[in-house]
Amino acid sequence: MTMSMILALAVLVIMIGLIMFDVLPFGAPPLVACLLLVVFGLSTVPEAFAGFVNSSVLMIAFFMVPLAALQKTKLIGRVKDSMASLVEKGGYKSYIALLIVVMLGASLAGTGSTGYYVLILALVSTIPYDRKLPTSRLMMPLGFATNHPLVPINVALLYGVMVTVLEASGFKGSVSMVTFSLVNFVMGMAYLAWALLAYRLLPDHPIAEPTVDTSSLAEGESYPSWKEAVTIGAFVVSVIAMMLMNVIGDLAHVTPGLAAFVLLFIKMVDFKEFRGNLFAPVILMMAGVIGVADALARSGFTALVGDAVAGWVGASVPPFLLVLVFALLTSTAATLTGSNMGSVMIFAPIAIATCTSLGLSPVAAAAAVAIAVWQGGFMPIDGMPALIHDMGKYRLLDFWRFTIPMYFIRIIALTGAAVLFFPM
Repeated sequence: MTMSMILALAVLVIMIGLIMFDVLPFGAPPLVACLLLVVFGLSTVPEAFAGFVNSSVLMIAFFMVPLAALQKTKLIGRVKDSMASLVEKGGYKSYIALLIVVMLGASLAGTGSTGYYVLILALVSTIPYDRKLPTSRLMMPLGFATNHPLVPINVALLYGVMVTVLEASGFKGSVSMVTFSLVNFVMGMAYLAWALLAYRLLPDHPIAEPTVDTSSLAEGESYPSWKEAVTIGAFVVSVIAMMLMNVIGDLAHVTPGLAAFVLLFIKMVDFKEFRGNLFAPVILMMAGVIGVADALARSGFTALVGDAVAGWVGASVPPFLLVLVFALLTSTAATLTGSNMGSVMIFAPIAIATCTSLGLSPVAAAAAVAIAVWQGGFMPIDGMPALIHDMGKYRLLDFWRFTIPMYFIRIIALTGAAVLFFPM
């Protein structure tokens, strides 16, 4: 290894360490890493901060504004009302309908939306115990269902992560957002199938009292119907534009920005909200890691690791198995460390470099890694899994009975869909 490789690796390790151990607020570590790249002479200032003018990052950053405004509409309230009426009916049919309602809500909230899963978990925790449909049989399936949009139209964040790591690794081709959505759809259907089968495996007991105040989540400021209509329209137009990126080119990158300014103009969001979402921590994370990935690639470290892994697995390894290994590694690392973006930044460049060394297209691996990072959850040690375990009063064995099969079913479905829709 050369000195530049060692220094670039050191910057990566520092960044990952700061992320995993919460030394700095989320989104700040990549900025530190960009500064260190310049200090160590690994990048110029424009190279280190290239992610902040990356078209895909800017597109996702502006899209965060319509997405935030959408949460203020009555759509989420309708989800709550639908849940309440179904629980009153009880029975397995109501359980199926609740899963579908929550997954439809996830179609708008998007994968990994903290506000949405906290809302759903809080709502479930307020439902009185009923033997016809025990809340202990709802908390886990509905909690994890918030991560699976039934109609995956809002995959812009995950798509942006995938495109970012591909571009940072030197990939020049285009990737269809519609095809990426199909990968998510297959995995979501696999989860739905498991949740339907697992109903009888779930325990029957009263759950914990609500630990989250649902009033602030389910109810908010009331807006005129025309403002809500404009907000929904801005969201839909942004999503359609991003899905047509391969057709309309740069117009797709700026449409979410124009939609964001429309919402600012009609005062659906104020400038503080606009600025806060535009420069959200996840956006700083996406932009900052591009400079780090570029520096690793320029130093030759990424290619070195890719060649080593390719030599280890051999040229005859089936593409499905190769992608599966990286999906398992990424999701496990994210589960055990609580660092989703950090895990992506560790394994995505290596997966892409390995595929390139084997003469394979890296798109399937990048897609699988970007999605898999949100698909762990088999340990109740961070975020949503921890809340589900605690609020549902589950024993660890009860928790694992549902989550471990769920984990492997989702990862296998994800890998199969990625390889199918993005041939290697």
